[in-house]
Amino acid sequence: MHRVLIASDSFKGSATSKEIAQYLTAGILRADSTAQIDSVSIADGGEGTVCSVVAATGGKLLKTEVVGPLGTPVAATWGLLNDKTAIIEVAESSGITLIADHLDAGKTTTYGVGQLIKAALDHQVKQIYVGLGGSATNDGGVGMAQALGARFYDAQDHELATGANSLCDLARIDLTTIDSRLATTKVIGLSDVNNPLTGEQGASKIFGPQKGATPDQVKTLDHNLQCLAKLVQQTTQVDYANKAGAGAAGGTGFGLLAFCHAEIRSGISEIIKLLQLDQRMARVDLVITGEGQIDGQSLHGKLPVGVAKLAKQHGLPVIAVVGSIGSDLEEIYKAGFDLVLSSTNRPMTIKQATENIATLVANAGFTAFKAFNSFRQES
Repeated sequence: MHRVLIASDSFKGSATSKEIAQYLTAGILRADSTAQIDSVSIADGGEGTVCSVVAATGGKLLKTEVVGPLGTPVAATWGLLNDKTAIIEVAESSGITLIADHLDAGKTTTYGVGQLIKAALDHQVKQIYVGLGGSATNDGGVGMAQALGARFYDAQDHELATGANSLCDLARIDLTTIDSRLATTKVIGLSDVNNPLTGEQGASKIFGPQKGATPDQVKTLDHNLQCLAKLVQQTTQVDYANKAGAGAAGGTGFGLLAFCHAEIRSGISEIIKLLQLDQRMARVDLVITGEGQIDGQSLHGKLPVGVAKLAKQHGLPVIAVVGSIGSDLEEIYKAGFDLVLSSTNRPMTIKQATENIATLVANAGFTAFKAFNSFRQES
């Protein structure tokens, strides 16, 4: 009898982490009905982080109506892990999936993120995790800070409108009015990127295009964030713009650092601790992880690589089941994987892959376990 741990990310647009685990489980049990399976929903700071961590820790889900990325109300889910710890994610209040057909990185705001932080503070928590992923924004966290009471003024001493476009008019920042509870609350940003706020590797240049920004808009957005960073440094006497993760979620990482005195930590590393994956791996023979597409970008803090590294610390074989395999396959294997399997095992459209995701992933789970079993018998 073999024991298997399934810890896979979602296949974005196709299936949640929980669903992927269910499909893999079905395939494994077809291969060996005696297999014992421990599955955990998992995410690395992006979409699904709140639900996965709350489910795994026995916490409580809540919903709060907040201002969405384009100013319309959205019902955002967040969680209490216990009486003292909350978890929220940018994707729930300011996410790109909320406005997929109306992308505009110059107009979107993180105001809803600040409202969720305030809701958590109202529950008297002392620690707040903020998942930084899947955002539609590029406002440097200014909207978030506005919702928390900070004031941003133009040269005529008028308060700025929300959104990145207005940052070019920024002349003065007043942080004396920000929610005083932040001073005694630990805020931790969870990110899978280390990008600075501005420049060639910054929020606008790297992530702006996927939020609808044209090349000219990218230049404008980056300039506006430079203006913000300069004034924040003058106001606080600290350069937050070049800290690792400042560029996460359109600069929301920067906003957390500058306005909430936060830390930015590796999303997957922190979530591995929260979900006690170390202890779970001590009780299994095989680890299966995965994501929608694995490629060279996965090597930079993505969930499957973090899971694989931990598995190798336990001397365990680790298989990645993914929707598709991109570039740098050799480097991916060097990251610790023993086998990488694509669930799309024949030519098909994205629509076909999505419609047949349950069968495709179950078949990949069947194949993965058969391969593991063969290897164990040979050795």
